[in-house]
Amino acid sequence: MTDTFLPVAQHAEASVVDLCRDLIRIESTNPGTGERRIAEHVATLLTDMGLEPTVYESEPGRTSVLARVAGEDRGRDALLIHGHLDVVPALAGDWTYPPFSGEIVNDMLWGRGAVDMKDMVAMTLAVTGGWQATAIKPPRDVVLAFVADEEAGGGLGARFLADNHRDEFNGVTEAIGEVGGFSYTVSDDLRLYLIETAQKGMSWLRLTAHARAGHGSMVHEDNAVTQLCEAVARIGRYEHPLHITSTVRQFLDEASEVLGVELDPDQPELLIAKLGSLAKMIGATLRDTTNPTMLDAGYKVNVIPGSASAQIDGRFLPGQHEKLLATVRELAGPGIEVEETHGDIAVETPFDGALVDAMGAALRAEDAGARPVPYMLSGGTDAKSFSSIGIRCFGFSPLKLPADLDFAALFHGVDERVPLDGLRFGARTLARFLAAT
Repeated sequence: MTDTFLPVAQHAEASVVDLCRDLIRIESTNPGTGERRIAEHVATLLTDMGLEPTVYESEPGRTSVLARVAGEDRGRDALLIHGHLDVVPALAGDWTYPPFSGEIVNDMLWGRGAVDMKDMVAMTLAVTGGWQATAIKPPRDVVLAFVADEEAGGGLGARFLADNHRDEFNGVTEAIGEVGGFSYTVSDDLRLYLIETAQKGMSWLRLTAHARAGHGSMVHEDNAVTQLCEAVARIGRYEHPLHITSTVRQFLDEASEVLGVELDPDQPELLIAKLGSLAKMIGATLRDTTNPTMLDAGYKVNVIPGSASAQIDGRFLPGQHEKLLATVRELAGPGIEVEETHGDIAVETPFDGALVDAMGAALRAEDAGARPVPYMLSGGTDAKSFSSIGIRCFGFSPLKLPADLDFAALFHGVDERVPLDGLRFGARTLARFLAAT
């Protein structure tokens, strides 16, 4: 970042905590009624910054906000920054502090959305405010998308915008969003910063068994519940074969080097076990997964039902969708219907290019011990929707985290929180990165 952009970083650093705190205090649970209110709040902030935001509703109350920041060179391809405004539910009784109060305790900002993903929304607003306050422009146009419904698949948010308002993204070739750019401490002077370059695909499946209904006191060899449970057990216990993508292999090679643990390509779990709190997140990217999550059968204890159903959360690696479906059908066996109720693409992009170089440079400028590495997200984000219209997407929401913080567990977890210093680090880093793009 050149010296002319230092005022932007300073403004962003000074404002990001308050911005994030205000966002957390607007309850925007999905499903719920708060998405309109938080979208109006963001639109007001952008208007006060001198921008002209556009508000879109896919359905009443399901509200997203778009705005374009004019860059120095309007002829260049534009960059998209996307962030979702909705959050998953939180049961207040389970939390140390009320989940929508935005408490600051022990140098942490607590609340639902603190890391998923009102932190990145706040960083983006802070940098945007810095541009407007200093009359400094980014090098190229930046499109801001603050969207609804990501926590339920994005159909009423990012997907709606990509399908129905594609002109808003004219000229956009690259994007950054959530779950990337966070640190993993190797030692006092070395931290890996995981930049998301890939995501597993999504295949939510419904299994249904049909049989003859009858009285629960009689012998019934043809029982839908029994058939279904046997199928679910086979699927739930099945370990899909190892399939290492280029992104995952790059991450494993980097981890092997910095941890001093030799990578056995046939048993990468041995290396992953050394990653501590990251092990579950990275371990899920070695193979496809099919986890049973819901069961539904019957209406009375003494009535054998005529049907029973189960839900399976399937996640597949790039190029493995059809293989996953075929495997589930084979495991389910004859007489079990398998229906895909919701699906979305897997995405993967190389860890190279000017944008990746700018990410690395910004991280190293703020943390001399930073070592950027690519990784695959086992879940999904709105990047899927924007990738589908030809935008190259990365997860880059920079955070420098305490070494003992179980970051992965905070997503959708109890006592979600973000370090104040991490927020400020993220705002500075984002300002540096955007100045160099």
